[in-house]
Amino acid sequence: MQKRTVKNNLKLIRIKAGLTQKELAKKSGVNFRMIQHYEQGDKDIKKAAAETVFKLAKALNCDITDLIS
Repeated sequence: MQKRTVKNNLKLIRIKAGLTQKELAKKSGVNFRMIQHYEQGDKDIKKAAAETVFKLAKALNCDITDLIS
C-alpha cells in the first residue's frame, strides 16, 4: 500500500471508493485531466479552488481535509 501524502491522498481515496479517474471526473464535475495532474503531483491540490476540492470531497464522500492534509 502506498504511503499517504498530500500528493497521493486523492488517488488512495479514489481507489478505496472504487472509482476510476474518469468516473470521478463525471461524478464530481472536475475535469479528468485536472484529476490526473493532482494525482501525479503536477498540480498541488492545496492550491486548487475551494469549489474544486469541495466537489471532489463530495463525490468521494470524504472530508476536504482528507484530500489536502
